[in-house]
Amino acid sequence: MKTSDKILQTIKRKGAVTAKQLSEEFGITTMGARQHLQSLEDDGILAFHDVKVKVGRPTRHWSLTQQGNSLFSDRHGVLTIQVIDAVESLFGKEGLAQVTAEREQHTFKQYQTALSGCNNLYSKLEKLTQLREEEGYMAELQAHDDHYILIENHCPICKAATRCPSLCQSELNVFQKLLVGECHVSRTEHIIAGERRCTYTLTPVL
Repeated sequence: MKTSDKILQTIKRKGAVTAKQLSEEFGITTMGARQHLQSLEDDGILAFHDVKVKVGRPTRHWSLTQQGNSLFSDRHGVLTIQVIDAVESLFGKEGLAQVTAEREQHTFKQYQTALSGCNNLYSKLEKLTQLREEEGYMAELQAHDDHYILIENHCPICKAATRCPSLCQSELNVFQKLLVGECHVSRTEHIIAGERRCTYTLTPVL
C-alpha cells in the first residue's frame, strides 16, 4: 500500500493527525509526511486546521474532506438507494419498513450464530467487532473501567442509511437484542448526524 493510502486509512480510523504523528507511525521524516499531506490537500482530499499550543507555533492537524471520505467504499450505494426507492414506490412506507425489519432479523440471526461460541461478554464484543470490521465498518473496541466503546470509523451503507434512517435504528436494535441482559447499548456518535464516526457505549449490567 502506498504511503498516501496508509495516511488516508490512518486519518479515517483516528481522525485528525499531525505530520509528526504520521512520521512516527510510518518511520518517515516529518518533512516527508508534510509533503504527502500537502499533495493530498492539493487534490482536495485533506484539509487542515491549526491548534494553538502554549509554546511555539500552532500545531497543524489534517483531516478528510467530503471528497476524501467519498474515497472509502459505500457498498453499492446508488443501487441500494434505487432499490429502496422502488420498494417504497411499489409497496409504500409500510412495505419498506417490512423489508428493513426482515434485514434486521436476518442480521440478528447471523450475528447470534457467530457469537454462540463466546462464553463471556468481552469475547462476544470482540467477535462482534471482528464481524463489523469484516463488513467494512473499520471497527475497533475500547475497554474502559466500567464500560466498553465500539467504534465504527466508516459506514459502508451510509448513502442507504441517509435515504432510509431506519437502517441505522435497525443496527442499534440488533446490538441491543444481541447483548440483552448483559449490557446496555447506546449510540453516542453518529455519522448520519454529521459526526466523524459512529460509536456505541456498552455498559455491563451489574
